[in-house]
Amino acid sequence: MRLRPPPRAVPLPLLAGCLLACCLSCTGGDRAGGPDAGAPGVGDRLFPDAGNGGYHVGHYTLDLDYDPASGRLRGTATLTATADQDLSRFDLDLAGLDVRRVTVDGTKARTSRAGTELRISPAHPPRRGAHFTTTVEYQGVPRLLTDPDGSHEGWFRTDDGALALGEPVGSMAWFPGDDHPSDKAGYDITVTVPHNLTAVSNGELLTTRPASGGRTAYHWRSAAPMATYLATVAIGHFDVTRSTTPDGLPLYVAVDPRSDDAETAATLARIPEILRWEEGLFGPYPFASAGAIVDHLPRGRVGYALEAQNRPVFPGDGPPPAVDPVTLVHELSHQWFGDSVTPAAWQDMWLNEGFATLTEWLWQEHEGGPSLDASAADAFADSANWAFPPASPPDAAAVSAAPVYGRGALVLYELRRTLGASAFDRLLKAWPAAHRHGNASTADFTAFCARFTSRDLRPLFATWLYGAERPAHL
Repeated sequence: MRLRPPPRAVPLPLLAGCLLACCLSCTGGDRAGGPDAGAPGVGDRLFPDAGNGGYHVGHYTLDLDYDPASGRLRGTATLTATADQDLSRFDLDLAGLDVRRVTVDGTKARTSRAGTELRISPAHPPRRGAHFTTTVEYQGVPRLLTDPDGSHEGWFRTDDGALALGEPVGSMAWFPGDDHPSDKAGYDITVTVPHNLTAVSNGELLTTRPASGGRTAYHWRSAAPMATYLATVAIGHFDVTRSTTPDGLPLYVAVDPRSDDAETAATLARIPEILRWEEGLFGPYPFASAGAIVDHLPRGRVGYALEAQNRPVFPGDGPPPAVDPVTLVHELSHQWFGDSVTPAAWQDMWLNEGFATLTEWLWQEHEGGPSLDASAADAFADSANWAFPPASPPDAAAVSAAPVYGRGALVLYELRRTLGASAFDRLLKAWPAAHRHGNASTADFTAFCARFTSRDLRPLFATWLYGAERPAHL
């Protein structure tokens, strides 16, 4: 994600020596000899209601039907999951929308709603270790959600369709799920739309088939595990370009015709070049396809691009160019840092944005722009980057604030100076390889770095990652 406007006031955080472990609030299910209810959240420090306890999802099958004229969405979500405990009840995250019917393993389940929690009481409670299937039929007009920092996410209704963006907790605006980055799953997403529109999503397009009423169904599959916040759907008029990189990687690029300016087209044509350059830094591209989505959105409602898995999304409602090379480099680097290696908790966001910002600096140097040292010096001089330590955002409003980006990149810059360029280059490849398609925390990263030096790195991390004060000099 690109930097969002900072909150009006950010209090200085208390120093944290380590991050909260992202874990379930509810343990075993044998108290009093019976199953327990799964927790309504995973205990994330910044978003305590995000996600759910008691199970993990392995796969989502989403069958969606959207009517742009009315804005109504009809959906059937089928989740296959594994119980982490004996479950008398479990929750899914869902904001708004009317739930028509819920079944667990084919049998109708009792449900209730509490805020964004859909509470499900199965007729036959799953036992610990059991695989179970939950099907939710729902409908309604999906809504936008307002984040603590004032930005918007969820379901954006456009003049020719819609766009779904989910970071940090917007996916629950359009499908029920375990909405926390620690629970990644595979996806099959089928979207049925009027015949003259296109539906774009994550992964690879498997089929395009006629549907009833002169409509068309697009079936997308993401076999690689994906966090809920990275799922996207774009519906509308698009100029679609399908190609492959010189290495044979399929590319799918969808651009709203109103945002298809010459500079944007030239930038998007550089995707193969940028991916090849990033592979030289980070190792093999981690997914089966790549690309981009550029959509014309309601002006003023979206102020950021988002690293949706396989194909980042860019708002095309501003002056041209809709996409610039540095932004594209930033979002594509997230395919390694954020999408493949996903944060264990939201306060680990600097592991996404610090790496992506450092990639910007390296690209600018590669292109003959400011040197890496000059970019680091500019970030060091920017007081906004010192509002709080990057590994310890004070609250949910700060999850995408400047220190997560600029000071996060400075942590990595200082690490490069300490390890040496050669050892740091090895780390840049080894880190995404070690956690490919998984989750990782700041504690995981700091421990991992120790493999690349005999020096004690604790003073570096204490100062640059957790320190409250700006050092005297870079």
